Amino acid sequence: MADSTKTPLPVGAGYGNSSVVVGIGFFFAFLMIGISWLQNKYTVYDTKQSEEFNTASRSVKPGLIASGIVSAWTWAATLLQSSTVAYTYGVAGPFWYAAGATVQILMFSILACKVKQNAPRCHTFLEIIKARYGAVAHLVFMLFAFVTNILVGSQLLLGGSAVVTSLTGMPVYAAIFLIPVGVCAYVILGGLRATFLCDYSHTLILMIIILYFMFNAYAISPLIGSPGEMYDLLKKAGTLRPIAGNKDGSYLTLKSNYGLVFGVIQLCSGSGTVFLDQAYWQRAIASRPSTAVRAYLLGGIAWFAIPFGFSTTLGLAAAALTDNPRFPTYPNVPTSGQISSGLAAAYAAETLLGQGGAVALLIVLFMAVTSCASAELIAVSSLLTFDVYKAYIQPKATPKQLIFVSHIMICVFGLTMAGFACIWNAASIDLGWLFLVMGLLIGGAVFPTAFAITWRKQSKAGAISGCLVGLAAGLTAWLTTAKQYYGEITVETTGLSYPTLAGNLAAIMTGLIVSVTVSLIRPANFDWEITRAINAVVIPGTAPDGAVTPPESSTPDLSDSGEKKGVAESPIESAPTNTTTHSRAPPHEAEKALPAHLAPTAASSSIPEDDPKTLRRAFKLACIASFVLTFVLDFLVPMPMFFSGYVFSKGFFTGWVVVSFIWVFCSSAISCFLPVWETRESFGRLVGRVVGDVRGGGKGRK
Repeated sequence: MADSTKTPLPVGAGYGNSSVVVGIGFFFAFLMIGISWLQNKYTVYDTKQSEEFNTASRSVKPGLIASGIVSAWTWAATLLQSSTVAYTYGVAGPFWYAAGATVQILMFSILACKVKQNAPRCHTFLEIIKARYGAVAHLVFMLFAFVTNILVGSQLLLGGSAVVTSLTGMPVYAAIFLIPVGVCAYVILGGLRATFLCDYSHTLILMIIILYFMFNAYAISPLIGSPGEMYDLLKKAGTLRPIAGNKDGSYLTLKSNYGLVFGVIQLCSGSGTVFLDQAYWQRAIASRPSTAVRAYLLGGIAWFAIPFGFSTTLGLAAAALTDNPRFPTYPNVPTSGQISSGLAAAYAAETLLGQGGAVALLIVLFMAVTSCASAELIAVSSLLTFDVYKAYIQPKATPKQLIFVSHIMICVFGLTMAGFACIWNAASIDLGWLFLVMGLLIGGAVFPTAFAITWRKQSKAGAISGCLVGLAAGLTAWLTTAKQYYGEITVETTGLSYPTLAGNLAAIMTGLIVSVTVSLIRPANFDWEITRAINAVVIPGTAPDGAVTPPESSTPDLSDSGEKKGVAESPIESAPTNTTTHSRAPPHEAEKALPAHLAPTAASSSIPEDDPKTLRRAFKLACIASFVLTFVLDFLVPMPMFFSGYVFSKGFFTGWVVVSFIWVFCSSAISCFLPVWETRESFGRLVGRVVGDVRGGGKGRK
């Protein structure tokens, strides 16, 4: 692996002497200090409040949410594994990686809308589970949520550390523990909103470097320099090293049997890592009610370009330049272990650009790892704070206690994912194995989780049995297929295509079938008002058990009927006013009865209530757009080329590359320029307050 190949960068680059691992991390930590100070002093949003720290006061605009989605879904695997499948399956690899993992973000727009409709005040999706199904189901789903986050977090560090070690020679265990240090620091300092801002800067740098790689490889590099030259090199590579299962062994066809298998695995695995990852629910919770759907649709479309463009460049370049004397492993072909560890992109970057390419890849990898890690840290911190500490240990926790626990849990999970990454490395389990196996471990809970917020007839028994039977079916199919096809159960055989395909399909489909069947046999008829009352303001006139009586309060009903029903009022969605109803206590009296962490804040007063008609329109948009885009990406485009066995001509491949470049450029506009445009007025007011404070001795403050 790395020790058999000369590293292009000194070890100091990895440790931070060149501001890569430690240096950049602490740069963002200091940047977060400045952002948090400005936010607390000059805006209504205070990071010392648990609502602001964990949900960004549910007020983030769609452009920044979309940028955060792009950032959170851009793992190390997005860059490394997509390049691996490009090297392994040719042009089919980048397409299926992108198409197979975009669907989940698009489909999540439906859940994002339903969260705003049916649980507008929740902090985590597990709060919905607990309110609907009780403590037993809460603990079952919590197990799946934590397994998801541990696997995702440890994958980030495992893949990132492998490339850092390959490029710098830095000890892999040092890289695993040093990468999260700066991330933990800036997440603790800023909370969710400021994390969005740092994620935005990460995405901006990521896009610039991806465009740099694409322009260099396809325009100016003396080794490639044009799509036509890349086409010729790939055609030659297909002759020298034909790909098993591809039409004529070619790198230039979507008729790739194993590529299609990977696409199905990606679809199943990605469903689990989106639907069961609190990071994506947290972005839905943090978004403005009427724009949550738009944010997820934009985020999905923008994210597609990253693995598609990046691996169409570096993954294919690695395959095209394997026989070039500048290739790091020349005259040998890279081993399967090196490729599975995600080193195809590193080898291509070093071959194309030498030390400059290695530095650029190290930076872009660090941006991907830290931006996604920050999302995982704040997500798990919220789960541990609200679903463990507040739910079972200290139900009456004060804001100070909640913030303190959130900070501690960020550090705890940082150490946890580093520890698991070390375990995987010591057990010789690489990024590719984890990526393929992950879906069968968590897939059983995908549909039960989705139904928990969308289908009132799913029963408690259906939800729990779907998760557990799906897990059992996935493990059984996985191990049985490995034994049947390859005669033994080892790390190598269990990480191959057919066992992981069988396990992923069995887990997710069994979870769906069991959950639906059990729920239809004894259906529930859940009242969404129960989940709409999560974290609601308790006002005078409530029932003795704390349930709010209809005459005492009113918020817009978000059901399909559009009629108003009595539910508790949200401290986030509505502001205290001087208006009272015939039997409703003045808001300031209601606030006295509240624990401090549920009381309305200045930040919450500026957030509009959910509008039922707007949300119903958004739900229709989410359904239509997500299903149409899924059909186009996963069926209309690839399937005709797969079944026809079409091998790209030089002109078609050139168009394919041009489309990938245009898509990356448009993705940059969505994730980098749209947030700036949306926040121009707020930024202007902030600058005005700062200037006024400087000139007027404090008059410019909030």
